Amino acid sequence: MKRRILSLSLAASMLLATAGCSGKKEETESSEMTLAPDKIETQSTSESETAPEEKLDYQYGLGTTFHSDEPVTYTMFFSDANWYAKQPEWESEGIFKKIEELTNVHLDLISYDSNDYEKNITLNISAGESAYIIPKVYDESAFVDGGAIVPISDYVSVENMPNYCDFYNTYNMGPDVRTITKSNGKYYRLPGMLEQCLLNYTFVIRQDIFKAAGVDVAAMEATWTWEDLLEALKKVKAYMVEQGMCKENDYIWSDLWCGNQTGKNSGGNLLKVMGITYNVNAGWAVGNGLRYDEVKDEWYFSPTTDEYKEFLTMAARFVNEGILDPGTFTQDDDTATNQFYNGKTVIMSVNQSQYATYESKCKEILGEGNYELYATIPPRSKLYNYSTAGDVRLENGVMISQRALDELGEEGFIKMLRFVDWLFYSPEAYTLYKWGVEGETFKVNADGSKELLPGYCCGGLGIGAKSEDDIDIRKKWGYAGGNFWYGHSVAEMTDNYIPAVKHFVDSNIANRDVQSPAPPVAPNEDQNEELTLIVTPLIDEVNTWTLSFVTGQKDVEKDWDEFVKVCQEKRCQELVDLYNEIYKASK
Repeated sequence: MKRRILSLSLAASMLLATAGCSGKKEETESSEMTLAPDKIETQSTSESETAPEEKLDYQYGLGTTFHSDEPVTYTMFFSDANWYAKQPEWESEGIFKKIEELTNVHLDLISYDSNDYEKNITLNISAGESAYIIPKVYDESAFVDGGAIVPISDYVSVENMPNYCDFYNTYNMGPDVRTITKSNGKYYRLPGMLEQCLLNYTFVIRQDIFKAAGVDVAAMEATWTWEDLLEALKKVKAYMVEQGMCKENDYIWSDLWCGNQTGKNSGGNLLKVMGITYNVNAGWAVGNGLRYDEVKDEWYFSPTTDEYKEFLTMAARFVNEGILDPGTFTQDDDTATNQFYNGKTVIMSVNQSQYATYESKCKEILGEGNYELYATIPPRSKLYNYSTAGDVRLENGVMISQRALDELGEEGFIKMLRFVDWLFYSPEAYTLYKWGVEGETFKVNADGSKELLPGYCCGGLGIGAKSEDDIDIRKKWGYAGGNFWYGHSVAEMTDNYIPAVKHFVDSNIANRDVQSPAPPVAPNEDQNEELTLIVTPLIDEVNTWTLSFVTGQKDVEKDWDEFVKVCQEKRCQELVDLYNEIYKASK
């Protein structure tokens, strides 16, 4: 996948960088900040020669399984996804039991439904009742100022986190880690790190119906635009009407991850994906609306640009021309998926792990041989050939509570940190929580590839059941769950890909350009507060207008100037000026 020199990012609030994987450092009065190093060095020879021999009651290290001599318990928050809810077997015989058998560490889980996870952990942290280990965190900003979260960069070093730093060094993660560093020169979240961004969210189509309508998506997808997709869908709908499969006033696209359940009142995944291709912030990726112009070396507000207007115009056409159901942006996800499984719609968003579920459900409802699915890469816009896979190689990550440091003490805290390093960053742990135990749930073939043993399937890995008796290792034992396996190398991330998924990932790499990350910006506490006061009502307004434009309640041509005026009244220019002021001051 080609990376463009032009630095234009999706990031909502990038942060000025400082020490990435350094040992714990004393605070400095100097305002000068140091960039994260390209490589983290171990302690010097002279330091190691004079330091007393460390006697530990546990084993750890690169290529070594963390193991405590004595049983130890650490509390950990757990985001419990209701579509594969945590079962008692996960702790009695599954993933958490296996972790304990290997490491002698018992994880005392504090579980919350994934829909309320962020709200509940925020309440716990604010009340001083945080778990020690806090995974599945996408944005740590709200937790930084209160002192309840450890500035983890103070403790990140080769000695303390060998697996983390080995990956950091191998794949030059410094520029990416700098994007989560705060104005005080520290970062507070251990991120999931990726060797390379791989396409996850894309579209699956009923290829049998497209083919019958004379539309060859496989031949189009390398260069197709949103206009091409619209024309293809109009042709498919005409065929379906002719065949009595739907009526003229029916919609044949009703998407998920966009409505009141997961869309966050922003248009969710669909508008995010489409917006990226127009170089604008929208949907899940709306953030604060700001993007970076490398030529001018400044930030601007993307929702008031001509590119955003073109994006809205194109998105609205899918609704206005009878293809996309406007209810997409208010319905729950089950409504969308059920219509696809029943054959009422012919295209829907999908991600790597959901593809197997789509296959299984279509087989169950439509019957084997009565459908054909095909996952394609998203169209491009006429303006850009951007990949929608992302530009920053970081995923959600792990925070560590100050409570852990206070209650465990320095030595106990470092011990726990070395366990966290093994759990979230070692190849051994990655394989365990993704695939289970070799010989029990999966095998390694002579060519090094992995496959589940007969009798097992896994929705989380995109590997569907071959019979009704197959056991889903995610549902039964918690393997391939969403709390752990983010990031790692391309080889590790793709070792479960079925051909359908591998195709769209490889096709995206071959046919789309990757945007370079924007430079980080580091507002201080007061500036963050001022930015938030502007951003919250401004983006609420942007989202409301955006959905009104897309669903046809507002007309892009007639109402555009009024929308821009409303954004100005909501202080979008003040936001731009303040952000650029912070950016220039921190360069």
